[in-house]
Amino acid sequence: MEVILLTDVDKIGLRGDVVNVARGYARNFLLPRRLAEEATPAKVNELRKREEQRARHEAQTVDQAREIADRLGQTELRFEVKAGPTGALFGSVTPTNIVDELWKQQKIRVDRRKIGVDNIKRIGRHTVPIELFTDVDVELRALVVPEGGELPPDEELEAMEAAARAEEEAAAAAAAAQHAEVQEFLADDEPEAEAPEPDAPEPAAERDAEPVAAEPESSQ
Repeated sequence: MEVILLTDVDKIGLRGDVVNVARGYARNFLLPRRLAEEATPAKVNELRKREEQRARHEAQTVDQAREIADRLGQTELRFEVKAGPTGALFGSVTPTNIVDELWKQQKIRVDRRKIGVDNIKRIGRHTVPIELFTDVDVELRALVVPEGGELPPDEELEAMEAAARAEEEAAAAAAAAQHAEVQEFLADDEPEAEAPEPDAPEPAAERDAEPVAAEPESSQ
C-alpha cells in the first residue's frame, strides 16, 4: 500500500516521501497515528507541485550555492523542545525540522539528505554541516533549548552531559551483567555429557588364538 509520510519515520522514510508499506502496518500503525496518509493520485500531484515550487529556491549553480552559504553562515536556528533533567530531549530535532525552519525563516530550500548530522537528541549548541552544491558546503548553527527556558551555562551543560554518560554507562554495565548471569544460568542448566562406554574386552580365547593358515588346494 502506498502512503505519503507526514513525518519522519525511522527506517521507513522522511516526511513527504511516498513509500510502499504493508497494508496492515499502514492501517494499524501509520494512519491511526497520523504518521502518514493514503497516497491518492490527487494528494501525490499536490505534493509534487509543492516540491516543484520549493525547488525553485534551491541552489541551481555554484554561484547561487555560494550566495546561500554566505547567508546560512550568519544564521542560527533556535529550537525549543521538551527535555529531561540531564538535557536529553523527549524526541529529537531531525534534518526535516532543520530544513523546515530554514524554509520558514529564510525561504531557502535544502535537500534533507544533504544535512550532515543525525537526529539531535540533547540541548546545547550544535553545528550542522550542509552540502549545498558540489564543493560548496556550509556549517549552520543550531541552538536547542529547553521548552520555555534558556540554555544553561556551559559548565552546567558539561555536568549534565557527564551525568547522562554516567547513566548510559551504568545501564550498559547492568545489561552486560544481566546477560552474563543469564548465560551462566543456562550453562549450569545444561545436562552433563555422558561419558562414552569403554569398549568390551575381547574374549581370552579369541585374543590368544593364533591365526590358522589356509590349507593349499590339492592338485588333481
